Amino acid sequence: MSQNQPSILIADEMHSSLFAMLDTAGFTYTYLPKITRAELLAQLAPFDGLIIRSKTTVDEEVLRQAPRLRFVGRAGAGLDLIDLDATEQRAIRVFHAGEGNRDAVAEHVVGMLLGLLANILKADREVRQGIWDREGNRGYELGGLTVGLVGYGNNGHATAQRLSGFGCRVLTYDKFLTNYGDSYAEEATMGQIMDDADVLSLHVPLTDDTRMMINDTFIERFNKPFYLISAARGEITSLSAVVRGLESGKIRGACLDVLENEKLAKLTPEQQADFDYLRQSDRVVLTPHIAGWTHESYVRINEVLVRQLKEI
Repeated sequence: MSQNQPSILIADEMHSSLFAMLDTAGFTYTYLPKITRAELLAQLAPFDGLIIRSKTTVDEEVLRQAPRLRFVGRAGAGLDLIDLDATEQRAIRVFHAGEGNRDAVAEHVVGMLLGLLANILKADREVRQGIWDREGNRGYELGGLTVGLVGYGNNGHATAQRLSGFGCRVLTYDKFLTNYGDSYAEEATMGQIMDDADVLSLHVPLTDDTRMMINDTFIERFNKPFYLISAARGEITSLSAVVRGLESGKIRGACLDVLENEKLAKLTPEQQADFDYLRQSDRVVLTPHIAGWTHESYVRINEVLVRQLKEI
């Protein structure tokens, strides 16, 4: 092994497939999935690289204790746990494994939407209770709807690819891309999506610009009632605004894989009231932040991480 090979601290729990990949590639690593923040601050100094998942926040305090750090890898898509300004100032490379779970997210988004449109969850609950209500569970077909995607990166593109197979019209808006329309989705402005979309699906990272982006004003700007899908980051969407949209009829239904506060035992009174409304509504499908969490993606994320480590 080269003396220049970086030493890596893996600070979160990872799928066991990662270690054989790292060994084969000849990397030196220390695996401390239970490490506390205090321990991380005390032990990070000798390492050239840091790999995290969802537990570890990489901020100024951490970076001050890491003079040798050259890169931070995130086993997932979002980078909101990492202070990107601080890493850029220190010329620390940051990469993620968005390719690793894009197919899982796309399939989950389509699955939630189909379940909502066809009343599959509602009908299942009723039949189990001995209720056989065909008319009350008459659904809608996806093929006749226009779907707007906000964000056309890994997850957005994979979602558009699957939606196109249903024959529906797919519009996409991404403020950071140009000339990105393709055979799966038409490039559009946010205004066009608000005018035409029957379904809105979010595929953007959590940033200062997107935090609480889905609020009352945003929802009211839509030309017609629409279905909302949120499988990005919970803090992008105000649950109070979603509840008000459902109550007014502006939101026809919601598929929520993420919540603004996912610690259900520590909700504020307002968050608890919103959550109680959502969980009792037949127009809402809820899952516990599992859109990208498949058996396949768990391994594929590691493959993407190691490929990028080799490039470094």
